[in-house]
Amino acid sequence: MDLRQLEIIRAIADTGSFTAAGEKLHVSQSAISRQILLLEDELGEPVFHRIGRRIRITAAGESLLQLSHRVFRDLQDTVSAISDTREALRGSIGLVGGMTVCLYVFPRLLAEVRRIHPSLDMRVTVGSTQRSIEMLRTGGGDLGLLTLPIEASDLVSVPLLQEELLLVTYPSHPLAAQKQIVPADLDKQPFVLFETGSITRRIVEEFFGRERISPPVIMETENVEIIKAMVRSGLGISIVPWQAVASDVRAKQLFVSRIAGHPLVRQFGWLYPKMTRLPRAVSEVLRVFETVRPRLVAAAQAPKAL
Repeated sequence: MDLRQLEIIRAIADTGSFTAAGEKLHVSQSAISRQILLLEDELGEPVFHRIGRRIRITAAGESLLQLSHRVFRDLQDTVSAISDTREALRGSIGLVGGMTVCLYVFPRLLAEVRRIHPSLDMRVTVGSTQRSIEMLRTGGGDLGLLTLPIEASDLVSVPLLQEELLLVTYPSHPLAAQKQIVPADLDKQPFVLFETGSITRRIVEEFFGRERISPPVIMETENVEIIKAMVRSGLGISIVPWQAVASDVRAKQLFVSRIAGHPLVRQFGWLYPKMTRLPRAVSEVLRVFETVRPRLVAAAQAPKAL
């Protein structure tokens, strides 16, 4: 069996006759018949039933027809992929993510993408998890980097990185002077937290529930920069990812602590619509991410000694 015979089966199925298939492929009807006979001899099964001037495909022929569709589709995809690698990447890609990702992950990643593909137009939209998912479903975004887990059967989820969540206060806060912080120390402290419904907020609330504490939440927002400003102003304390406060801690504008015996982590990863073949722009962003992943992992890791 060879590709030419699979192509002939497709042509016969499409046109309904050996003669029309020959015309479509620019060969004689006798050449078509000869190839089908050779194939039937090899299989030991008829591929088509001849009923007068009409033909009907057999079960074996139907299996080969489906095989031919898969083979030629894969062949076309492979040729397209090879052609893509020879051409400069143009067009556009829409990325979506939460505030922390857009502030601290996308800039490093997209600077590298732009260096490699200067003609690619990149659009970044910041929003809640639900808004980002809706944009991916409606075509408003092509690729999302979001906090996981997300249950969505129509989207592909690819876990990437974990980052530690830390208690953040202003440097002169009484908690900053303690060598060890336990959950009970937080019970009456006013908190500024991520918005209700976010996965990070859920992680924090599950921690509060396990420890049976219920500190007052005086404000909630999806904007980590607002959270940090409120903490610096002494309005409350918070729990945020390390990379969002690393520079503030080094500048001694904020102070971070771990809660003794209670590590808090969140995971984020790629999210994109399920499809047979990813657009080249999406594939390239995923590929470039892998080249900068070590730097992003290092930036997300808090020092062991705080």
